[in-house]
Amino acid sequence: MLSPLLIFILCSAFAHAHLAAWTKGMYCKNGPQTADDENASAPTTPLFNLPKSQWWFHAVDQCNQFPPPDGEFLEIPAGQSFTVEISANRATTTLSYNGIYASDWVDGEAHTDAFRGSTTCITDPNIHTQNETMAAGTAFAIAYSDMSQVTEDNLAVFSVRYHTPWKRLTSYDVPAALPACPPGGCICAWGWVPNGCGQPNIYHQGFKCKVTGATSTNAVATAKPPVWCEDNPSKCVQGAKQMIYWNQAEGNNIQVSGNDLSGNPKSPAYNQKLGFADGAQNDIFVASGQGSSSSTVASPASTTSASHPANTPASVPSAGATVSSSIAAPASTSTTVKATSENNTASHHGTCSKPPHHRRSSLKKRGLAMHRRRNQSW
Repeated sequence: MLSPLLIFILCSAFAHAHLAAWTKGMYCKNGPQTADDENASAPTTPLFNLPKSQWWFHAVDQCNQFPPPDGEFLEIPAGQSFTVEISANRATTTLSYNGIYASDWVDGEAHTDAFRGSTTCITDPNIHTQNETMAAGTAFAIAYSDMSQVTEDNLAVFSVRYHTPWKRLTSYDVPAALPACPPGGCICAWGWVPNGCGQPNIYHQGFKCKVTGATSTNAVATAKPPVWCEDNPSKCVQGAKQMIYWNQAEGNNIQVSGNDLSGNPKSPAYNQKLGFADGAQNDIFVASGQGSSSSTVASPASTTSASHPANTPASVPSAGATVSSSIAAPASTSTTVKATSENNTASHHGTCSKPPHHRRSSLKKRGLAMHRRRNQSW
């Protein structure tokens, strides 16, 4: 078997800074297999120009077929926050190698903050942004059902973090009124739509999750597609919103054209341009006379979970447990749109990741040249 170091060497020439949220309770933690793979990266594959049967919960590489172990959940503490590790590879998180390859950054390297004010696309790490203030934003959504019953309508965004992805540790605030999950848990999803600096793809990653410390029984309302409202806030969708599904061969829930107020091509994102507030989405619950996204809400749970300040580096919270289930892509509720002209590259995935900076430096001294693909399309 190849050693982790040799895998790093062989893969370094093909490394890409695709990203995923790594934590207990995630689908595809080992890639599309059951054997433990500390160097897994399949969940980081971006999704572009795919039929819904492939992009929905990452079915393109069978990530939807590999749930977390029975009893393992991503814990969502009502009224508090939870922290995940955004990284290009499991190897550069605390889920692998005892965290020795993890750093403050998404690629495991020791970068400085010198590029905070950059005006050109950052390629090292390649995080699809010019600087932190222009990072598009990421989000978590929740569905109160088993995976086979998840649809766009019942998968509602409950937390958004502006100006991410940026560093590895990222915290998300949870609405205090988020109700408890059914006994088998909920399904959560992490999403990101890069804003320029590469291919306009999306990320749609699955988790088995449960809400802890719940005190409310208010149901989450049926989620509606977000709309572009940067130029007119009165157009923003109020209440529960769907995740962003864009630039796919089918199943898109938003289309945009023209430029945004900064003069750049419009790119849907988890920020104010689509009416998403930073932090907990406290307006997602059923109002009087309004339908809910789920027919069952569990009684409030008594367990609690530690919280971390939003977007502040902190130790990753200990995970709970998750129940195995397989993902079935529901029938599309959106019309097919014309695919963009870029080639579909979403099926390119594997277990490659560039080595951490300190490891790479030592390899250079031993005469092993490390290569970096800096100006990539993703």
